[in-house]
Amino acid sequence: MEVTTNMGNTQKYIFVTGGVLSGVGKGITAASIGAILQAKGANVSIQKCDPYLNVDAGLLNPREHGECFVTKDGAETDLDLGHYERFLDIELTQKNATLSGRLLSQLIADERAGKFNGQTVQLVPHLTGAIKDAIAEAGKGSDIHIVEVGGTVGDYEGLSFVEAIRDFATRVGRENCLYVHVVYVPFIQTSKEFKSKPAQNALNDLRGFGIVPDCVVVRTDDPAPGDIAAKIARFSGVPDDSVILLSNAHTVYEVPLTIHASGINAVLERFTGITAKPDLSKWRALAEAQETRFPKTVKIGMVAKYLDNEDTYISVVEALKAAAWHEQVNLQLEWVSAEEGNDTDLEGLDGILVPGGFGKRGIEGKVQAATYALDTKKPYLGLCLGLQVAVIAAARKSGLKDANS
Repeated sequence: MEVTTNMGNTQKYIFVTGGVLSGVGKGITAASIGAILQAKGANVSIQKCDPYLNVDAGLLNPREHGECFVTKDGAETDLDLGHYERFLDIELTQKNATLSGRLLSQLIADERAGKFNGQTVQLVPHLTGAIKDAIAEAGKGSDIHIVEVGGTVGDYEGLSFVEAIRDFATRVGRENCLYVHVVYVPFIQTSKEFKSKPAQNALNDLRGFGIVPDCVVVRTDDPAPGDIAAKIARFSGVPDDSVILLSNAHTVYEVPLTIHASGINAVLERFTGITAKPDLSKWRALAEAQETRFPKTVKIGMVAKYLDNEDTYISVVEALKAAAWHEQVNLQLEWVSAEEGNDTDLEGLDGILVPGGFGKRGIEGKVQAATYALDTKKPYLGLCLGLQVAVIAAARKSGLKDANS
């Protein structure tokens, strides 16, 4: 069933999957594709599908999964939705985050309510049908809907999502679906060569589930030679110009530029029929701003307890970077442990930021930081729990010695 967009064209869907290993950059790739399509004049929507049995991301360990990104309607979602909002400058909601746990909970509730009229409820077609419905709902009103499937193709927990996106083509037409597979090609230091075999195996896995990719994005740590792209094209059956080499960038905001320079625009033009040249001027300006050294440097202390995963506070860090670029100052971010830090760690800072947290561990260290800010009149920004500890600090200074949250 084809869906007509506001532009009068048939709605298109882009599915971004990953192989070899997780954390390969599917989210940034999906967001960058969306940014290029926006720069070509398309109305883009985007969605993250996660195979976790959690109902939402609110109780996931930030050490393992990074931050919990909260959307405008209060949905607790994966950190990739933060990337989507920053790259595409759109506000997302609960429908843009689909987790197995939430869908399964609804299926079981519907079965208990008798809505299946005695049917045997199964992963296929009932869960896969719910996934397809969630994709269609999240994409309403856009010209092109991008869907990132979390995890790695072949993971047991993700099989229902892979089957759903495969079968989605029968609903909307194969010509309206673009399958982008992101694979990792490691560089072996001992032999000084890139090894494409893991990527080839990942592509075989995807084909084994009935999906032949239209585009392969090859992630590498350092720039790879062109023969790697040719080799992957030969083994995957994907045209040479649909294999996109994408090495690590200095910052994620360079990726729309680098993936465009690698040839993704030709793939998108063939798929969408939109031949307008993308206006990437704002991305070039942003890339230049990141390389600029300003006369003034501002030191901000982040008092937090999850210091072993950079993704735990990624939205806060990116907001600080954006503020620094806007104000034309250099940001010097100092991490201070909420459990081990003391007042000497806060000396010399221009401001203190205490982000959200969970549980009582590290609370007293955050209260201490807020108290220091009150005593020294140091600019202080408290987010979520960070604001609560500021109130606690003020209450204790006012004589309520047992004040707590």
